[in-house]
Amino acid sequence: MGRRCRPFSAHTVETGDRRLSPSEHLPESGFSANDDLRPAGPGRGRITFWVITTILSLIIIIAGGSYLYVWNGLRATSPGDVVQVELKAGTSPFNFAEALEEQGIIRNAFLFKYYLRYKHEGPRFQAGVYELRPGMDKQSIIAKLNAGETVKQETIRFTIPEGFTVEQIADTLSKAGYVDKAAFLALADKDQVWPDTDASKNIPKGAKLRHRLEGYLFPDTYEMVKGSKPDAIIDRMLQELDRKLDGLPENWEDQLAANGVDFNGIMTVASLVEREVVVDEERPIVAGIIYNRLKEGMPLQIDATVQYLLDKQKDRLMESDLQVDSPYNTYKVKGLPPGPIASPSVKSIEAALFPKKTDYFYYVTKKDGSHEHLFAETLKQHNQNIAKSNETAKQ
Repeated sequence: MGRRCRPFSAHTVETGDRRLSPSEHLPESGFSANDDLRPAGPGRGRITFWVITTILSLIIIIAGGSYLYVWNGLRATSPGDVVQVELKAGTSPFNFAEALEEQGIIRNAFLFKYYLRYKHEGPRFQAGVYELRPGMDKQSIIAKLNAGETVKQETIRFTIPEGFTVEQIADTLSKAGYVDKAAFLALADKDQVWPDTDASKNIPKGAKLRHRLEGYLFPDTYEMVKGSKPDAIIDRMLQELDRKLDGLPENWEDQLAANGVDFNGIMTVASLVEREVVVDEERPIVAGIIYNRLKEGMPLQIDATVQYLLDKQKDRLMESDLQVDSPYNTYKVKGLPPGPIASPSVKSIEAALFPKKTDYFYYVTKKDGSHEHLFAETLKQHNQNIAKSNETAKQ
C-alpha cells in the first residue's frame, strides 16, 4: 500500500520541520503585521553618522571662522609712517581705541577694547601725545601707553611775581608774545564758570569787581605747551591756586567763620597783605590789624587799595588821590574792597587765615630800607612812629 496520509487537523499545520500551533497563522502577504516598518539597522546608522558629522563640521567652521576673525582683528596692521595720536586727560581707554583704529594703528577697535578688558589693561594709560607706527603689535602699543612715552612738545615758560595784578599779568604775557593782552583781559573779566577749578567758584556774582579773576591767578613759574590759548593759561593758573589751597592745614576752612569773612574776603585780605608787607614775619601781624579795624568799624585806609585804581603806581599818594570815588578806596569806604587787588602768595593767604592777635590798629613803614614796619595801638603812638620813621630817613 502506499503511505497513509495523516488527517488534517484544525489545531495543527505542518510547515517544513515543525508544526504551527492554532495561534500561529501564515500571513497571506508573507510577513507579519507586527514587523518594524523602519529601515534595517545598517541604513539607520548611516543617517545618524551624517547628521553628527554635519553638526560637528558646522561647529568647526564657526569656531574656525571666529578664531580667524579675532586673530585677524588683533594682528598688527601693515607697516606705515609714524603718526601722532593724542590721549587727552579723562579719555576712556576704550574711546581711545577708536582713535587708534582711525589712525591705522590697530585693525579693529571693538576687539582691541575687549582685549584690554581681558588683560586688565587701560587704567594705567597716561595722557599725552604719542608717536605710534602702523605695524606695531598690540603689546608694544599697550606698553608705550602704560609707560607714558609721550612726545616732548615745545613749551613756553613764564613767571608771574607775587603781588601782580591781572593787568600786570596780561602785560607780561603779551610782551612775551604768548597772548593778546585785550583777549586775555576780556577772559579775566568775563562772568563765566571755570569748571576745572574750585576756588574760582567763590567769586561773588554781581560784585563791582574791577577784574573778575583778580587775585585768583596764582603767582608762580609756569611751563606750558607752545601755542596755548589764553583760556588754557588762565585755567592752569586757577588750578594752581586750588593745588596750593590743598596744601594748607586741614582746618583752614574753619577759619572763614572765625575771621568773620567768606572765601573771597580771605583772598581780599591776603591781597592787601601781599601789597603792604615784604617781611614774612610781619604778614600775620598786618592781617591781624586789618581784622581789628574791621571789627571796630574803622576804615582800613590802606594805600595799596588806592594805588590799585591808578594807571601808574606812585611813590607817594597825594591828598587828591585819596578822594577818588571807588568801592576800592578804603579811605572813603569802610570794610573790605569788593575783591582782591592782586595775586597773593601762599604766605599771605596763610596770614589772612591765621592772623596774629594783637592790640595793634596802626602800622607805618620804616624808611631805613629794611621794609619793616612800626606798629602802634593808638593814634598817638602811630604819629610818634611816623615821626621816628621820618627822622630815620633823614639820617
